[in-house]
Amino acid sequence: MMKTKEVKNKNQNVEDLFPFHKENYKYLFLGLILLALGFILMIGGGSDDPNKFSDALFDTQRLTIAPLLLIAGFAVEMWAVLKRPGHKN
Repeated sequence: MMKTKEVKNKNQNVEDLFPFHKENYKYLFLGLILLALGFILMIGGGSDDPNKFSDALFDTQRLTIAPLLLIAGFAVEMWAVLKRPGHKN
């Protein structure tokens, strides 16, 4: 009986050495996906001819959706870094 407590305590101490746990990494990757999607949606909108102006630069995708995805991505990244593992926040 004493050995099972020692093993649990030993495993718990090893887990406490790492700053991030599995749940933190899930949030980190979700934030990275949101950031990548936001930057991808900002791509384009220019004109092939430098003498011709393109209104595609002011599309809703580039002015509204992409920045909102970037803000959400940064917020998720902050949440992933600040979240304490094993606690219901």
